[in-house]
Amino acid sequence: MSVRRVVPDLRSTALEENRDFYGLLGLEEVMNQGWVMTLASPANPTAQLTFLTADRTAPVTPDLSVEVDDVDAVHAALQAAGATIVRPLADEEWGVRRFFVRDPDGRIVNVLGHTVSRP
Repeated sequence: MSVRRVVPDLRSTALEENRDFYGLLGLEEVMNQGWVMTLASPANPTAQLTFLTADRTAPVTPDLSVEVDDVDAVHAALQAAGATIVRPLADEEWGVRRFFVRDPDGRIVNVLGHTVSRP
């Protein structure tokens, strides 16, 4: 199992304003679904920030996202270790398979893998 990227998930009611502000720092919008928006560095696409009003497909809003190469294996390992799964493993319509787990400090981690190829 390997980690592809780690992204802070920042709660916000000002998605457009944050896009404009962080655009001045060189980040560009790479995904926007109205309630969740991701900005990335064109020079280093794994350098990202995600802003969300709330997670509209889950009972809680995550604090950070970790993309892995094998989300099913990570899910199985965390379950075997007794970790608290907050949202079950599921495929999302935007091309990711993900679940939420609670870390030892109570943060909600969105663990995901892409189900479709990315450029």
